[in-house]
Amino acid sequence: MDSAPFFTTMLETVAVAVVAFLYSSVGHGGATGYIAVLSLFGVQQDAIAGTTLVLNCLVSGLALFAYARAGQYSHKTVLPYLILSVPCAFIGALLPVDKRLFHLILCVVLPLIGLRFLLWPDLKTDSDVEVVRPPLALAAVIGGVLGLLAGIVGIGGGVFLSPIMIMARYATTKETAAASALFILANSLSGLAGKVVQGKLALSDSSLWPFLLAAFVGALVGSHLGAKKFSTTLLKRLLGVVLIIAALKLIQGK
Repeated sequence: MDSAPFFTTMLETVAVAVVAFLYSSVGHGGATGYIAVLSLFGVQQDAIAGTTLVLNCLVSGLALFAYARAGQYSHKTVLPYLILSVPCAFIGALLPVDKRLFHLILCVVLPLIGLRFLLWPDLKTDSDVEVVRPPLALAAVIGGVLGLLAGIVGIGGGVFLSPIMIMARYATTKETAAASALFILANSLSGLAGKVVQGKLALSDSSLWPFLLAAFVGALVGSHLGAKKFSTTLLKRLLGVVLIIAALKLIQGK
């Protein structure tokens, strides 16, 4: 038996588990991380998108469950953003636009926001104390714009929603994690359904089940710690790391 393929598969599986752990702790699905891992290990391009969506749904779903169980989820916090985000994400995926411009913008904005959370998580006042809910129309528009951008770029959208909610004090840090999890889950399911309807869903069949198991274990631990154990300051720093990883992936280019 050749040990090289087995060793490579083990590295892939461990990497997926680490991504799931890190992202789920802040309520994210991990799409950018999975794309980076699968690309690094040479998974075929047409299989990366489908496999990433499946992993994204699993991890964001577990994160949502953990945060909801910990009492951090609120319908009023997240549903206004979903009014337009899902249809706009579907439209964004169909638009024939030059993605390089969006990648360039995100490669500048995401690391700056990430560094802000990583180095100065409690800058100014504590957003967990001074929460002001946005008007319904504003939340819907924000969700629509972010859904459209998520569809264009090809990720779930949590990396956009989380920093906005925290920096604008629209929700507490842990409420933001729960809201992001549902936001990502809804957009990912929409994208997955679109691929199924079009008959364009491709998966990495040989590695999907190990990936799913690794993502499940990583997300189970990460979401539990994020929802019940980690402080809000640590969660903001973890979010900063996630945003920087996402930006590095986009810099590589898809």
